[in-house]
Amino acid sequence: MAEAGNRHFDIIIVGAGFAGLYLIHKMRALGLSVRVFEKGDDVGGTWYWNRYPGARCDIESIDYSFGFDPELEQEWEWSEKYATQPEILRYAQHVAERFDLRRDISFETRVEKAVWDDETSGWSVTTDKGDTLTSRFFIMATGCLSQPKDIDIAGIENFTGEIYRTHSWPHEGVDFAGKRVGVIGTGSSGIQSIPLIAEQADSTTVFQRTANYSIPAGNGPIAPEKRAVKDRYRDYREEARWTRGGVPGPVAMDLALVTSEEEREQRYEKLWAKGAISHLALEFADLLVNLEANETLGQYARKRIRSKIEDPAKADILTPTEFPICTKRPCLDTGYFETFNRPNVDIVDIKKDPIRSITATGVATRDRSFDFDALVFATGFDAMTGALLAIDIVGRGGQSLQDKWADGPASYLGLAVEGFPNFFTITGPGSPSVLSNMILSIEQHVEWIADCLDHMRGERLDVIEATATAETGWVEYGTASSDMTLFPLAKSWYMGANVPGKPRVCLPYVGGVGAYRRACNDVVAQDYLGFRFDGPGGTRCNDGLVRRQQPDVVALLEMLDDLDLPPFESMSAAEARATSEAMSAGNPPGPAVGDVVDGEYPGAEGPLEYRLYRPQTEGPHPVTLYFHGGGWVLGDHASDDAFCRDLCVSADSIIISANYRHAPEHPFPAAVDDGFAALNWVAEDIEELGGISGALAVCGWSAGGNIAAVVCQLARDAGGPDIKGQVLITPVVDGADDSPSMTDNAEGFVLTRALMDWFWDHYADPAVRADPKASPLHAADLSNLPPALVITAEFDPLRDQGKAYAEALGAAGTEARHISYPGQIHTSFTAVGAIPTANDARQEMAAALRQSFRAMEPA
Repeated sequence: MAEAGNRHFDIIIVGAGFAGLYLIHKMRALGLSVRVFEKGDDVGGTWYWNRYPGARCDIESIDYSFGFDPELEQEWEWSEKYATQPEILRYAQHVAERFDLRRDISFETRVEKAVWDDETSGWSVTTDKGDTLTSRFFIMATGCLSQPKDIDIAGIENFTGEIYRTHSWPHEGVDFAGKRVGVIGTGSSGIQSIPLIAEQADSTTVFQRTANYSIPAGNGPIAPEKRAVKDRYRDYREEARWTRGGVPGPVAMDLALVTSEEEREQRYEKLWAKGAISHLALEFADLLVNLEANETLGQYARKRIRSKIEDPAKADILTPTEFPICTKRPCLDTGYFETFNRPNVDIVDIKKDPIRSITATGVATRDRSFDFDALVFATGFDAMTGALLAIDIVGRGGQSLQDKWADGPASYLGLAVEGFPNFFTITGPGSPSVLSNMILSIEQHVEWIADCLDHMRGERLDVIEATATAETGWVEYGTASSDMTLFPLAKSWYMGANVPGKPRVCLPYVGGVGAYRRACNDVVAQDYLGFRFDGPGGTRCNDGLVRRQQPDVVALLEMLDDLDLPPFESMSAAEARATSEAMSAGNPPGPAVGDVVDGEYPGAEGPLEYRLYRPQTEGPHPVTLYFHGGGWVLGDHASDDAFCRDLCVSADSIIISANYRHAPEHPFPAAVDDGFAALNWVAEDIEELGGISGALAVCGWSAGGNIAAVVCQLARDAGGPDIKGQVLITPVVDGADDSPSMTDNAEGFVLTRALMDWFWDHYADPAVRADPKASPLHAADLSNLPPALVITAEFDPLRDQGKAYAEALGAAGTEARHISYPGQIHTSFTAVGAIPTANDARQEMAAALRQSFRAMEPA
């Protein structure tokens, strides 16, 4: 019951797990009145309910604990690497007692309905006890895995034996000695409980729909080096806050596909022995984004799994093959696969022999009948949204959360929902939640909310609500993030696929704890961007998107920011070149091609290098002459290697990347003179190079786009060579550009206005920058040029001049298309492997080249 006589609180919270406990502590510190409603009779949340045999956390105990109080983290001693459910529950109880939290909790009370009232600017909350209470703020702290999935097997009511569910295990435990037990489900709870059930039961039969990846936990006493973390807990916790999964560890920048098979095997062996799923998908940078790379880990895991199972037929059933590893949460086990070597344990593949019904005596599949004394259902949860939608939550205008989320959850940061003022969700859909160390993510959410409420009090604001713009933007950003990965390939509860009829969307934010924390911090730094406030202090709203760039672009920008490099424009040309080369050394490689040949061609003033990429298909091939970027100062014929490989494969064209002389040693017009010399050389020797006579196009990026555009004009004016098409990628075409894009994107997106000025100052004196050989946009005649595709990026200083060039070409009668890609920056398009969201643009470039060459084919 609520406190006698008190029917109004500043905050009403649902759930007394770790989130609810920390909320009480933080809200009290703000001087706010709090009431928590918990349907169980004690604290602990998921660790109160899930008492099945073998229940353990899959994050190491040292990490899976509160970090908000230094004394708490020092006084509590964990007994094992992975704590059991009873120990974690004791920890939750200890926290409740230490901070006297129970006095603000109403146990054995379920919230049935919560309704927002515009007139009072507050919530009306009704419980199953018949109480109706009010509050200014309403917070759901119900956890991500707390609403059991409905058991959708016919006939369960007919079974005359004992029925147990892992999510609501009897507190007194169960004795299976001498019993025939059937277990349905092989997710985490099944994998943890089956070995212990099998030790007791006379026989155990497991019914499995989908085989799961699981690695040995290697549980035992906490290793000395891990226990020593307590000596530096403050620094350790801070490090964890900026990692991907919320647990400190090495960050892999290398790729599985470019690592030798021998080294990969050795690293997977160490990873397997470590028994830590928080690092499993992070061993190589490409494991969650490249199916071929993922398969190297999947093959290793399947080999290890099969090695534990003696019966080949059982091994076939238990070995996972249906989804990429780590796209469902991998499990930790203690003797799970070995359990199936026991003579009293069997496994049934219900994909091949599906369950038809539960009978009075057991289970009937299509082909067999099984008799049991007890059935155990380990059938999982309606994850992340189930508990939120189990309560009838009604927001502004009478809209229910159930209706708003009919097509999938929409929230801002997984914290707030448009149309539901003064409403927060802890680790809700759209936050890292289940893909992270949950306690660390809980702390981050609670602390963000506490700071927000303190801010509102200081500004005399009563109501906060996410805007539709911000919410939609965050949902789209989260979807773009997951679409870059392999997660959508699995029918997992991450995707809502385990619940019939549930919308198929990626529920957690996959970008990681650190990236998410930066986004939340950026919201605050921009005056709570995307939130609307009302109160005596006035009405205010700074609307917008906290992440306007594509997620991989954001990750790249954050990585560069973390490096804290001096700007290129502060360096000499030699220093800038050395820095650029060092940064490029770690770039992902491009795809394999048929052949790569390095050589020299006759430049305007002497020999210069080129690199030729030949397709794997049978030649001869059309030829594309490519000019690299770098502001006429940086780069060389090999600096865009991955992009040239990708273009070679996608366009099925020989790519010849021609170097040119660089400024300041060789200023304007040296670069374009060399470009035109390269064009003439390729045209003359095209057949000797393996090309098709006359099938020649040009392509260039940035300063290379400038050269490509200029050589097309020079070739027209000189009467040849004939060029079939030009692809200009974020080209420099106007030395006098002062457009909005140059101003709006002047800082923060790799190519800055200051850097562009530095490039121009090295390359061409202001007096000659209007020359069409420096600024092809200023040419007097733009007619009769090769068909052009001009690619630009939304967040590029050069965006508007590229658009202007395409428009000028079209106005002069030259066939020209312009495509500007939203969320991209100047360096996106050549960053093969690093910016997968630019893949569509790269395919468009390849398609344009293929079309150029098709145009010369006879009808």
